[in-house]
Parts: sequence; structure tokens; C-alpha cells
Amino acid sequence: MTQAATDHEAESLFLAIAWDTHPLGDRSLWPVSLRNQLRSLFASRESMYLVWGAGRTFFFNDAYLPVLGPRVSGAMGANFEELWADAYPAIEPPFLKTLAGEASRIVDLPVPMARWGVPEETWWTFSYTPVFDDDGVVAGVLCITNETTATVRQAEAQREAAGALEEAERRLRRAQEAGHIGLFTIDIASGALTGTPEFFRLFGIEPGPGIYAETIETLVVPDDAAIVSHADTRASQDIALKVEYRIRRPDTGEVRCIERRAEFEYDPAGAPLRLIGVVQDVTERRDDRDALAKLNAMLEATVVERTQALLLHEKIIQSDTTAICAFDTEHRLIAFNKAHNDEFFRVNGFYTRLGDVFWSLFVPEQRAVMKAQMDRALTGESFTVEEEFGNPAIDAPRWEILYSPLRDESGRIIGAFHHARDISARYRAQAELAEAQEALRQSQKMEAMGQLTGGVAHDFNNLLTPIVGTLDMLERKKLGSDREQLLIKGAVASAERARMLVQRLLAFARRQPLQSVAVDIPKLIDGMADLIASTTGPQIKVIASSEGNMPFANADPNQLEMALLNLAVNARDAMPDGGTLRITASVETVLAAGRDLKPGRYIRLSVADTGMGMNEETIARAVEPFFSTKGVGKGTGLGLSMVHGLASQLGGALRLISRPGLGTNVELWLPESRDMVQPATAATGVTLPASKGTALLVDDEDYVRLSTADMLSELGYEVIEAASAEAALTLVRRGIAPDILITDHLMPGMTGSDLARALRAEQPRLAVLIISGYAESEGVELDLPRLTKPFRRDELIASLSAIGA
Repeated sequence: MTQAATDHEAESLFLAIAWDTHPLGDRSLWPVSLRNQLRSLFASRESMYLVWGAGRTFFFNDAYLPVLGPRVSGAMGANFEELWADAYPAIEPPFLKTLAGEASRIVDLPVPMARWGVPEETWWTFSYTPVFDDDGVVAGVLCITNETTATVRQAEAQREAAGALEEAERRLRRAQEAGHIGLFTIDIASGALTGTPEFFRLFGIEPGPGIYAETIETLVVPDDAAIVSHADTRASQDIALKVEYRIRRPDTGEVRCIERRAEFEYDPAGAPLRLIGVVQDVTERRDDRDALAKLNAMLEATVVERTQALLLHEKIIQSDTTAICAFDTEHRLIAFNKAHNDEFFRVNGFYTRLGDVFWSLFVPEQRAVMKAQMDRALTGESFTVEEEFGNPAIDAPRWEILYSPLRDESGRIIGAFHHARDISARYRAQAELAEAQEALRQSQKMEAMGQLTGGVAHDFNNLLTPIVGTLDMLERKKLGSDREQLLIKGAVASAERARMLVQRLLAFARRQPLQSVAVDIPKLIDGMADLIASTTGPQIKVIASSEGNMPFANADPNQLEMALLNLAVNARDAMPDGGTLRITASVETVLAAGRDLKPGRYIRLSVADTGMGMNEETIARAVEPFFSTKGVGKGTGLGLSMVHGLASQLGGALRLISRPGLGTNVELWLPESRDMVQPATAATGVTLPASKGTALLVDDEDYVRLSTADMLSELGYEVIEAASAEAALTLVRRGIAPDILITDHLMPGMTGSDLARALRAEQPRLAVLIISGYAESEGVELDLPRLTKPFRRDELIASLSAIGA
């Protein structure tokens, strides 16, 4: 297709658009520069748009359609700033810079927008070019734009993955250091050697370039040189892949024993490219083996006479610091060193004697295993096992035990050696690492679930607000027949149940709005004792107690009462045949930071029952939302998750102690309050002051705004509505003078808190009430009063009265 044909096609597309009612007027009178720009715009396959004139008229090509999404209707010829009100604050600086005549390019600019009706984070690359009219004056801006959201998020994911990889490598390095294990690679062609820091530490040399296999081989003691010197045969694979040799460290002069395990890496033709492997310092193990070999050799020459064996016991194995003993074919001890008896006393509480049947000295449940291992050694086999031996009532460490047969001069087996090393520390470290990994997995899982449930609860609050407000109005006005009034009351009760369910979701997600104050826990328990007793029923005995002179706890008393009642109901359900419910409070001090608590003083509120209890699997999932053991229709599964979220949000913790058949103890740890005095209780029956005025109501949810406006109108306010903070700001700057601003917090574009700050900068005495779906603390001034969705008219009145509006 020729360029002329292409231009004609673009011109036809351009002329096919109806502009009769457009502010620019008759298109035949448009500037030539505008017409030329539009032809280029419609012909381009790049995603482009043009903003023209003082009215900021918006044009775009077909490639730009996916960017517009649902807002494409009416977009052509619309006002640019109004069309992209949600994204304009982010792109305004480069846009205005280009209007001033300076082209600019911005890469990966974050732009918040609600392209599909839902706020989302996006990233874009913009190339802005000033467009001149027929007189050479800047009349518009041409923009080539590409969305880079996927690229940016991929980069973020890569950074997170790199962080996780770095953490894994750090743990691997710690494990290598703990086990004295180093990794290495040798290039076959050049002999160049690379290794981990622990590898070079084992050999006592500094890491760096220019290190070759020969560098390591020069450290080998002369007697072992033939084991590792393979300069002529390495490429032909004629080397031992597992060897053990001694080196003299150049930094300390110390002789150490190294075990090397390696394998080849081949090219596609089967030729070896690299030798990769691990090295480990096995000096102590070799010393143990040499001591055993020496003891074996000495005992083989003298064991016929027990006296000689005893002499050898005194002279040789006494010098070894690990536990060594020898036994005969009847399992009787014939020799042992001091370390053996010290270790045996440590884990069993008594010493061994020559002639004792060794396996019979252990606790009954361990004897069969020990006897089987001794019998195996008496068949002539040398082997190593790992076992847990010792009296569990005292200590039961884990051992690495080496067995080897004992022979006389003719080669006949006359006994065996038992050489034990305590490896408990290594197993504890492995167990702690596994526990930390599991705790991290659970933390990530609960955080993800919290984000999900918190977002869902926030949306439900927006849905419930007009429902609760409308039902409240219908109930107050007593509309309809008696039956219809009964139906309205039922709907109100259901809405309140839904509201409570959302509060529990927010509690689990740690996003519920809390009014943390100093709380007298003993007083709170005493005040709830009758309610708890009536809730649990006559079959359950309720006992409440607390320490004297307890400090106040930092908590929300209303949420804490709900949590305590939830725990009491759970305890009641766990005791269908009756039992005892014990509620206690005590002061505890945490000295060192743990997995869930920081150092400091806490009030521990304990709710213990004598019910069915829980197994470990149930405890592990007990605080997950919607997890319940009560059966279908008998619980929401949000009770414990709500209490857990409340404790975490207050800076405390929830701990579960339970065993099947023995009951459950739920401990709620609350931080000590810094305030020494409880706040005064707010007066009930609040009424609205007589003064009224103009209320500026801002909310992006139409039905929420409609319901709230109806309540305010009933209270005598003149209500002016706005669907966004930007729209509200425009109204004020056009002359609207509100007496009070009532605004949602989280909205597309500017937040309600930002709007309040902007208006107070112009009207410092303006009354402000922030309405929130949950406790978004980011960006909210501490002195801005808040009202939580959903709410009824009485709650709105109380909030307005509190700010004197």
C-alpha cells in the first residue's frame, strides 16, 4: 500500500467522526497543524493520544483503545483532565512541562487509576512532545504511551526472589560453617579453582583470583601427596572422587584432615569440563578412628588376658575425650575410658563397672536396640548408627556411635568397640531451623489470608452501609403494617449479624478500628461475670480471679469484652456435659523478644475449660478464619481468629494450650498501658446540638452517599454531594462554603484525609468527620475523628455531637 493510500485511509477514518457538536466547531476551520497531527495519530500503530487547545481536547488512535477500557464511550473529544481524573495527578508534572515547550520521556511512572472501575496500581512509560499550531505556538501535547506494569511487577518479584535466594544462601553458609563444609569447582582445562568462603577458611588461605588446584595440593603433607596430586591425570578422569588427606594450614601451621567428595561435569560430547565437590574437616573423626585403630591393635595383642586389656584401657583410651568402651562376646564391659563413664553418668545417673552387661544398664525400652547393635558388631561388621540413648527422666541426647569388631591374634572375634559422640547440638540446630521455616510459612500464610479477608470486609462494609442506614430509617419511621414492621426488625437483626461478622473479619485482618485506652482488667472481668455465667448455663461453673494491684492494660474495652465472650462461648461448646470455666488475670514480664511478643510487661488474661481439648493438628489451624470443629451451622469459625487479630493489633499475642480430653487454656497477652488512669465513660443518650449548616458529603460509593445524605437531611443539614475528593475541592473553590466536611477516606485519586487537610488549610475551623470502611491509619491525622462503616443515624449523631457540628 502506498503512503498516499495510507494517508487517505487515515483521513477517511478521521472524517468519519462526527464533530458537529464539538467545542472546536466546524472541523473545516481547524488549524492545519491539528489536522496533520490527527492524520499521523490515526495512522500510527503505536498507542498514542493528542491533547489540544485550552479546553484540553482529547484525541486517540485505535492502538490506545485497550488503555481506555470501559471509559471509551464519549472519550474522543472529551476534556483530558476530567476523563483521566484518577490518573491526572501522577502525569500532571511532565504534561505541564511539555505544554511549556519542553519534550520529556518518563519511564515506569507509577499511575494509580480505576481503568476497569476498581482502583489499581499501574506503571507507564510516556514520551511527551509539544505540538505547535499554525502560528508556531505550543497548542497541545502528543504522547506515545506504553504500559509497563507487568515489567515492573516482574522486576519486583525478581527482587523479592533475589532476597529470598540471598536468605537461603545465608542459611546455607551458616550450615556450611557449622558443619565445616566447603564447596569447590575446578576447571579441567585451566586448573582454576573457585570455592565458598568456608572452603578457603578450611585450608587457611584467602579467597581471590589466581587460585588453582595446585595451590591446594602444595598444602598437602608429603606422606599424603600421592592421594591428591593428579595434575597429569585429572583430564582423563583417572582420579579418586572420594579421598581423605592431611594438610598443613599456612595461616596457623596446624595439621588438619580433609575429606573430599567430588564428581565430574561433562560437555555434550562426554568430555569432562569441571570437577565439582565438597570438602569437610574430619580431623576429630580421623583422630577418633586412629585412636580406635590403635586401641584395637593394642587390644588384639593383649586381650587374651583381661589384666592386659585393663592396662591398655588405662594407658590408651583414657587420653580420648569422647566415650569409648570395649565389650566381649557376652556383652560384658572389658574396658572403658573416663569420658565413657562421665557421659554414662550424665545420661543415666550412675557409673558403669568392668564386667557389667552393657545393654542391660539402659532403660527397658532401649535395651533391645542396644543389644541388637552389639550383636551386629560381634558378627565382624564395622558400622555407624545414630540413636537416642539415655534415661528420658534425666536426659536422652542423640549419639553417633561407631562399632568395630575386636579380634585376637588368630583373627577370631573376641569382642567389639563402642565409640559414642554426642551430636545433640547438631540435631537441635536442625530442629530450630525447621521450626523457624514453619513459623515463617505460617506467618506468610496468615498475612495473605489477613489481606484477603481485610479487603473483603472493607467491601462488605461499603455494601452494608446503605442497607443498615435504610433499615434504620424504616424502623424509626415505623412504616408499613405490623407484619411489615416485624419483617423490618428481622432485616435489622440480620444486618447487625452481618455487621458483627465483618467486624470479626476485620479483627482477624488486624484492620478493625480500635479505641485503645487504659483498661482495668479485674474490673472488666467482674463486670462480665454475670453475663458469662448466664451465657454458659447452669451446668458450667464459672470461676474468676485476678492478682491484686494489677496495672491497666492497653486495649479496646468493647472489643475485649466481645473477645472474652467469644472465648467463653467456645469453652461452653467444648463442655457439652458441663464442667468448669476459669477466667484469671495475672501480670507477666517478657525479658527477651520471642516469636510473638516484645520485651515488656503484659497482662495475661486466661480462659481455661475442662472440655474436650484439641489435638496438635487442630491447634495449628485454630486461628485460621472459617475453620471450625463445631459442624455445619454451629459456628462461623471466626471466634478465635477475631481474638488472635485483636491481640496482634494491640501489640500482644494469643497462645493456645490444649490436649485431647484435658481441656483448653486460651491466653490473651495484652501490653501494659502507659496511662495510669482509666478514661471517663462517655455519657449515653447523646443528642445533636441545635445548630445546623451546610454539609459537604464526599464518597465514591453512590448508595453509601445517598443513604448518608438522607440521614443528614433528616438532621436539618443542607447536603452538597461529591463523588470524589477532586470534585469536592472544585466545588469549594467555586464558592461553596461548607460548615462540615463528611468524607470517605479511601477513594480513587485523592484520599478523604488529603481533602480534609487541603480544605482546612483554607478554612482552619472547618469541622471534619472521616468515614472509614476499616482502620486505614496511613495518611490519617490523629486529630481527625472517624466513624466506622456501616453506621446508623444514632451513631452518626453521636459522632457529629462529639465534634460540635
